[in-house]
Amino acid sequence: MVEAELVEVGEPEGVYGEGVPCWVDAQLPDVEAGKRFYGELFGWSFEAVYGSSVWARLAGETVAGLAPKTDGRMPTVWTVCFATPDAEALTRRITAAGGQVVMAPTALDDLGTAALAADPEGAVFGLWQAGSHRGFARRHEPGTFGWAQLYTRDTAASDAFYGTLFHDALFGSGAEPDFGRAHVTEVFPAEMPPHFLVHFRVAGLDDALGAVRRLGGRVQAPPFETSYGRVAVVTDNQGASFALLSR
Repeated sequence: MVEAELVEVGEPEGVYGEGVPCWVDAQLPDVEAGKRFYGELFGWSFEAVYGSSVWARLAGETVAGLAPKTDGRMPTVWTVCFATPDAEALTRRITAAGGQVVMAPTALDDLGTAALAADPEGAVFGLWQAGSHRGFARRHEPGTFGWAQLYTRDTAASDAFYGTLFHDALFGSGAEPDFGRAHVTEVFPAEMPPHFLVHFRVAGLDDALGAVRRLGGRVQAPPFETSYGRVAVVTDNQGASFALLSR
């Protein structure tokens, strides 16, 4: 899978082709604690959406979601969602390619249809079929989504799987992919399972790391250089991992 440099996007966000990361959300034990942590770290404000879930807003525009864990056995995690015009059809293609459906497509009122899937190595990702909620209204700027990196044990198999599912988003004419892949041991211990890591842009990486520590989070991997920027891996004060990205 090719890794492309991030680009600044000037046009309004909210219409995404199939296979483009269009949303991220965190499943947390304590949403109120999450609001305090991310509100201070990224300058987000919050709006109730459905149940106990909230949307995070930056300058009034949607950038992410926080949702309560419904099962204590579930991981505390950030999930990247890929856009699709037809979640049912895409889940069939996922299983045909060797993946699994974790949560079947489920309508969320008029907002859209959500699903969860896993690739052949078990890395979990979301699908979003837009209704009234199109996805990110802002991205690729400080305090918003900047990249998603798949950490895998079999890079060739991952290239084949995601290349088949999302060929146009990765390799099509004019494609500017903002997710890529690497071997898990490039950053994590060998026993770490394959997973997607959501990256958020920050203006100053060192200052952001200081804020993470002050707010009760911790640094998993200190800053390192990648083809798409300077990155550090952190966890919030509830154990959800994410990355901070500066250019």
